Amino acid sequence: MSTLDATRAELALVVLYLNKAEARDKICRAIQYGSKYLSNGEPGTAQNVDKSTSLARKVFRLFKFVNDLHALISPVPQGTPLPLVLLGKSKNALLSTFLFLDQIVWLGRSGIYKNKERADLIGRISLFCWMGSSICTTLVELGELGRLSASMKKLEKDLKDSDKYKNELYCSKLQKSNDRSLALIKAAMDIVVAVGLLQLAPKKVNPRVTGAFGFVTSLISCYQVPTNSYCHDVFIFPLQYLQYHGLKNI
Repeated sequence: MSTLDATRAELALVVLYLNKAEARDKICRAIQYGSKYLSNGEPGTAQNVDKSTSLARKVFRLFKFVNDLHALISPVPQGTPLPLVLLGKSKNALLSTFLFLDQIVWLGRSGIYKNKERADLIGRISLFCWMGSSICTTLVELGELGRLSASMKKLEKDLKDSDKYKNELYCSKLQKSNDRSLALIKAAMDIVVAVGLLQLAPKKVNPRVTGAFGFVTSLISCYQVPTNSYCHDVFIFPLQYLQYHGLKNI
């Protein structure tokens, strides 16, 4: 494959990534929190970018609450402990509420909804919902990591006479463990971001701390956008993927 073909293949994957509304939202989120970090709450260009990007992101989230509403009423995998089920459903309910209320906030900031005081109150309630969903996510990921760790240790005992890294099941569990560890870090950091946005501890979690944590979680979210293995393979092995599917002439 020539250099031109390789460049075209890589650009095709960038297009595939940017065609996702979720990816554009997370890129805008990184810009928003990066600007918040730079502004540190002081008036200026960075703060203007922070505010304008925050408003622009709300358009990407229109009707997104349906996703978590669907997850809320969907059955859970068999064998999931009841506490994890309840925490997972609580997370879906809180996140769906946050995304629904966020639409009213957008209407208020766009000037369509005229009651500014009520819009601000709804915005604050929505942030509490988001913080609650992040807390639930943190607890769920901790519980699931515990379950994964126990099953991996059991599998290690069964594979003590062979190379565990050549075992497909073990590698699959290891990948899930890594993904959940990353999700746990992101959820825990998002709690700090929510505390900063709500100004619950303004001396410790100032705009710069909020911006820094938000920027890091945004980068994690950008990485997490291609969540299924199909997309993961596309991004990790782009040229092989295109060659395999006969798309090198795109």
